[in-house]
Amino acid sequence: MSRFRHITQYTLLAMALLLPDWSGAFPLDGAATTGITRLEGYRLAQLGQVPGNKLPAGAMLKLDQIKLRLTNRMGQGLPMPDARLSRRLTTLLGEDAKNYSLSLLDITDPAHPRYAEHQAAVQRNPGSVGKLVIALSLFQTLADLHPDDTEARERLLRNTIVVADDFIRTDHHRVPFWQPEKKRLRKRRLVEGDSANLWSWLDWMLSASSNAAASMVLKQVLLLRHFGRLYPPGHAAEDHYFNHTPKQQLSRDLLSALQQPLIDNGFDTRQFRQGGFFSHTGKRRVPGGSSTANSRQLMRYLLLMEQGKLVDRWSSLQIKRLLYLTRRRIRYASSPALKDAAVYFKSGSFYKCRAEAGFVCNPYTGNVLNLMNSVTEVEWPAGAPKLVYMVVVTSNVLRKNSAVAQQTLATRLHRLMQRMNP
Repeated sequence: MSRFRHITQYTLLAMALLLPDWSGAFPLDGAATTGITRLEGYRLAQLGQVPGNKLPAGAMLKLDQIKLRLTNRMGQGLPMPDARLSRRLTTLLGEDAKNYSLSLLDITDPAHPRYAEHQAAVQRNPGSVGKLVIALSLFQTLADLHPDDTEARERLLRNTIVVADDFIRTDHHRVPFWQPEKKRLRKRRLVEGDSANLWSWLDWMLSASSNAAASMVLKQVLLLRHFGRLYPPGHAAEDHYFNHTPKQQLSRDLLSALQQPLIDNGFDTRQFRQGGFFSHTGKRRVPGGSSTANSRQLMRYLLLMEQGKLVDRWSSLQIKRLLYLTRRRIRYASSPALKDAAVYFKSGSFYKCRAEAGFVCNPYTGNVLNLMNSVTEVEWPAGAPKLVYMVVVTSNVLRKNSAVAQQTLATRLHRLMQRMNP
């Protein structure tokens, strides 16, 4: 799985999400509504009718059980940090606390929320967490086109068929394809010519964390913004836009598509932004900029979502559904303490290694860089929660398995939340 190349005196392994990410999203009864066909395969697997992994109890919520919990509450911003709780978080992180950033918002009692943070302004590359920006950009663009017609937005997401082209090159992630005639789910890389509706591309982007899917979704955002009510354009019009528009103008279009929705929703793009495409070809054809985030701004994303203010209430609910885990859990979300919880989750990692005596480079254990970011909301137990809290963790702890470390942190933090909310 590792890819090595020689650079001067040492070997550098630069790995950005190069391992499969099986963190699936969207409630399993959503296949008929959205046309995300893999949901039907996962639903039948839970009934024992087709082969497939059994999901934890917390993954079995239905569409109408996914609710926004802070509509008309908490105003616009985060509460002032609770100093005592913030100190407890720092203690929880232990000897590696200096290499972590953490934001925690406990909304178990929505009338009395508690917020705490540790080094929440530290900027780090968001990795695949930046795909949250692409989701926001798409839903903001849909709202701009159809401000008073959510049914038109739904039709566009369900009925628009997107065909993979060279913008997907290259990506190692596998995504699930439901094959109803064979009653089986097949996981493989996306290839040119694969087609699915826009809902499915969103699901692949956020569930399998596919870079190819993210690039195809971002391409659709650019086309939506350029062609407006004439979207989707024919192939000739689409090709003309990308092949004959000067690259400087394409870059301006890209940065506007990614940053204007953030600005419209009250984010500071100096602290939170996605710079461009996730694929090599996408970056080459439409050059972008840099990406950055901190835990406080990512927490604001979750807060606005729960308030129904991430674009609007309909968009906030769709994004929350897309983040609902309905596949095997990984990293922070894989904590055994969360098996009965509904978990809304996006993660991203990036690690680099170089030759070092006695050191073996393994996934998520980089000795040059070892970023791991997790954006999580927990409702425990699922369906009738006694605890509801959001946590954002970014870290850069060298030479330690950051996936295991964040799984352990999730368990400790959940136990803390239980003690705080007896």
